[in-house]
Amino acid sequence: MSVVLTDFADGVAVITLNRPEARNAVDLEVAKALAAAVDEFEARPDLTIAILTGAGGTFCAGMDLKAFTRGERPSLPGRGFGGLTEAPPTKPLVAAVEGWALAGGCELALSADLIVAARDAKFGLPEVKRGLAAAAGGLLRLPKVLPYPIAMEMAITGDPLTAEAAHAHGLVNHLTEPGDALATARALAARVAANGPLAVRATKQVVAMSARYTDPDAFAAQRQYLDSVFASEDAQEGARAFAEKRSPVWSGR
Repeated sequence: MSVVLTDFADGVAVITLNRPEARNAVDLEVAKALAAAVDEFEARPDLTIAILTGAGGTFCAGMDLKAFTRGERPSLPGRGFGGLTEAPPTKPLVAAVEGWALAGGCELALSADLIVAARDAKFGLPEVKRGLAAAAGGLLRLPKVLPYPIAMEMAITGDPLTAEAAHAHGLVNHLTEPGDALATARALAARVAANGPLAVRATKQVVAMSARYTDPDAFAAQRQYLDSVFASEDAQEGARAFAEKRSPVWSGR
């Protein structure tokens, strides 16, 4: 089956990451398929809003680190991680989160305009634990939706935030019981899809612009700090240690 599934009906696109055996980790194949799904959503005038979710009870575990150690980067030029984070759709996007939204998976969720999450879901940017950094928009977007101290603690400890805490701080729009995130996201999307599609699209763009939500200059600016991190020996050591199920040995190089 495809690594990304799509369902289009009643003005709503449901896009599902479909690698449950890998906790929906993103490799280059997933990135290309997700970008294609978003392009179809954008191009179809009968679709007003999209939902991004994950199969098998996990939203997304982030970048496929095994593929990373082979030299694969699941980013597309001009579009970022997963073909999404640097170029979110111009139409509204809802993230329906069950289980973990981890690393790049958290950054995919942060690329959405609205988040629906199960009460037992967790959001995390653990890149620093692997000698990496959350370069796919996590460090740029998190302080815009969470209080600065909460965002900073989450980013530099690498420790996760529960969905209930994320809801209390305004990151999550709606909490659901486990297993109900997609159904609640569908109900939310239906309320949006009932509105004028041109008006919804334009309204999303103005709100996003006012928050500088997809600021390309910010992505360019962060590269001067983060490119050397991804090229470091420590980045490879962190990924290898994860794959080998051991603690990393940092060299600072």
